[in-house]
Amino acid sequence: MRAVNRRLRAPGANTESGAPSPVGRKGGLPRYVVAAALARTADGGAVVAVVLLVTASGGSGTLAGVLGACVTAPHLLGPFVARPLDLARDGRKVIAVACLLYALALTAGVLTYDRVPAPVTGLLLAVAGTCGPLLTGGISSRLPAIVGPRLRTQRRAQGWDVATYGIGGTVGPSLVAALSGGVSPSAAALALAGGAGVAAGCVLLLPHAPPAHGGDRAAILKPGPTLALMARTGRLRRTVCLTMIVALSVAALPITAVHMTKILGVDPATAAVLTAAYGLGNLAGSAVLMVSPLNGDPDRLMRRLALGVVVGLGLVAASQVFALSVAAYGLTGILNALFFAATLAARTEYAPAEARGQVFIWVAALKITSGSAGTALAGSLTGLDVRLPLLLGIAAITAITVVAGRPRSTSRPRAR
Repeated sequence: MRAVNRRLRAPGANTESGAPSPVGRKGGLPRYVVAAALARTADGGAVVAVVLLVTASGGSGTLAGVLGACVTAPHLLGPFVARPLDLARDGRKVIAVACLLYALALTAGVLTYDRVPAPVTGLLLAVAGTCGPLLTGGISSRLPAIVGPRLRTQRRAQGWDVATYGIGGTVGPSLVAALSGGVSPSAAALALAGGAGVAAGCVLLLPHAPPAHGGDRAAILKPGPTLALMARTGRLRRTVCLTMIVALSVAALPITAVHMTKILGVDPATAAVLTAAYGLGNLAGSAVLMVSPLNGDPDRLMRRLALGVVVGLGLVAASQVFALSVAAYGLTGILNALFFAATLAARTEYAPAEARGQVFIWVAALKITSGSAGTALAGSLTGLDVRLPLLLGIAAITAITVVAGRPRSTSRPRAR
């Protein structure tokens, strides 16, 4: 355990006395939660606001989809905008600038819609989307330095981090829906932009963490070598694979919910209850983590919790009664929150300090890509069988988990 704590010691810790550095001073975590929740609420609701803005003004579904994609697709560029975070002397400034640029670009995109050619609006929204990875994985990469070197403290803080993702994914779209109905979609989008602007100020109030490169900027890897490092490092490689396959599988749940209402004999509108149960389960899982953080090796935890998600998906697929389906969706949300926390722990504990920001954002970008692919795949497969996407997800997670858990040879050549 002493070795683990030395490896996890946050940058700037007092390694001579073992006392926590100013980086982990009291009050850092609450400020982090506020900043992260605001930023992720803006990022989580923006695409819904853009789609509603277009459709409410009489725009075509194709245009709504394209402009919505302008917000989400640039997240794939995350690894290429992450390096400045690792290079910076003060990473807070990089994230704060990203939050502010996100707010300005989203505001400009909304205000210019229908007043300038659509490609101009799309370009402005793409600028906002390019900043998105720094509002998600980028902020997460700051957490270990904020809370200090103690493993249990970091694990509990990761529960709060999972909660901010859950808040962003539920409050963001809900806020947009409420403001769009009561005021207008543009007002909803501007409210999200305002939240991102406030998040910029909150980020600057976070405790300062000295740069991991210690002044040696040449030691910071570029995006390609960082990906190669992840590919050849077994524990990081398994983190990426499990994260992607679980994201692909659970992305089928909202699509499946709509089609399962026919089997369950309920109104199609009640599909929202199922998806809400999943979201609430996610928040409940993060609450459990705050009280009782995960213990053990993240590599092993990820495999076990991935199989837990398999159980949840199996219950969703097997349920024939609406109440049981609601419970199954909620349980799957809880299990996925626990799994997500394990992946955050893996990124924190296995990524080299000089590339931690890039590793966080690489995994986040690949997760988003897999989730998008999972949604598209589920949409095409539910026409064949409602449960087919879930069954394929169960098979894929199980297969990857079995392969990931296969014992690796530790034999050494015999001395002659």
